[in-house]
Amino acid sequence: MNFIQRIQDRKEKITVIGLGYVGLPLAVAFAKKAEVIGFDINQDKVSKLKLGVDPTQELGDEVIQETTVEFTDDISRIGEGKFLVIVVPTPVNADKTPDLEPVITASKMVGKELKKGSIVVYESTVYPGVTEDICIPVLEKESGLICGVDFKVGYSPERINPGDKVHKLENIRKIVSGMDSESLDIIAGIYEMIVEAGVHKVSSIKVAEAAKVAENSQRDINIAFVNELAMVFDRMEIDTREVIEAMNSKWNALGFYPGLVGGHCIGVDPYYFIYEAQKLGYHSQIILSGRKINDGMAEFVADTIIKQLILADKNVKRAKVAILGITFKENCSDVRNSKVEDIVNFLKVYGIQPVIVDPVAEPDTIERIYGIRPLEIAEVSDMDCVVFTVGHDAFKGITLKNVEHMFDSCEGQEKVLIDVKGIFDRYEAVNAGFRYWRL
Repeated sequence: MNFIQRIQDRKEKITVIGLGYVGLPLAVAFAKKAEVIGFDINQDKVSKLKLGVDPTQELGDEVIQETTVEFTDDISRIGEGKFLVIVVPTPVNADKTPDLEPVITASKMVGKELKKGSIVVYESTVYPGVTEDICIPVLEKESGLICGVDFKVGYSPERINPGDKVHKLENIRKIVSGMDSESLDIIAGIYEMIVEAGVHKVSSIKVAEAAKVAENSQRDINIAFVNELAMVFDRMEIDTREVIEAMNSKWNALGFYPGLVGGHCIGVDPYYFIYEAQKLGYHSQIILSGRKINDGMAEFVADTIIKQLILADKNVKRAKVAILGITFKENCSDVRNSKVEDIVNFLKVYGIQPVIVDPVAEPDTIERIYGIRPLEIAEVSDMDCVVFTVGHDAFKGITLKNVEHMFDSCEGQEKVLIDVKGIFDRYEAVNAGFRYWRL
């Protein structure tokens, strides 16, 4: 009986290591077709999952309560799976160099429990060469087994889009690779069990690694282009979004809009490419420039807030500012590497202590990071400036009349409305009496 059949017949198990925004949906999807062990080192997260609570809010509590995934923080249970998928974060250090510690640590844990005949697949985003040059030696050292003889390795970059209810794991084509043709076919077959859109096989692990950093770098560059347009058009007193909407009337326009680029994919992955390119003697020009532009957008927005407060004759140091949206993207509870945090920190330099509202993020998480308890939307009042930084669906239902109630009601006071995501109609906002600015 072949490997795939044994998985389908539930005679062998799948282990997913890392139960975050990518690993959790993956484990739940596999559990519909196979026996699954879901492992994470975070005991609090595992405890919540066992109680049927979805800490990521990606799937919802009901899905977690119904899944057959065996959630655990017991390292010894990792080895129960013969098909092991490592889905851990790959962040960058303060100097923007890759931080491979999470994937190395995960490899050590897997290596200690690895059994003969197993297949290990990495989904974490890395630069080309990490799986074979760094991870495989760790697996061999910890297990005492030989890769290619006792176990096989592959790479299949994650493509889940957190917060996106349309483009999900099942309908996003999966790139798959293996160290040889046998492992490639098995890995492809396992993923085909759950990915309705099918798989795209590539010839090597390095190609798969490269494809991931390339696709996110491409998006980063395109956003950087419109962000640069936004900064220049702002000086020209031209509305950027109106320009882009006009540009998008042509069939081959790409449809990108300016914004803050955070999170653990687009805001990180290009640095992995840049790092490896520099090691090989090539200094990135386009990709690095795009990163610099996008990393600077938070400061640009913060400076604009200060400028608009001054133009509205507000006392900047005493200004009351509300930030609506603290996550790195819309409809996603993840606040890691959110560029909104940079806006908050820049405002604090000017003595402004903004209040924060985010109906999607966990209040405890916001309080831990920012040291303040977030407010409910209904609690926002007497503001000098209201800043919409994230396009949550919950914010799109807010009317300008609702926004007006968030401001100081004193007669003659200008109401500064900063709309980073272009939620409101510019003409309606201006006609309603707001000092309105959008990115």
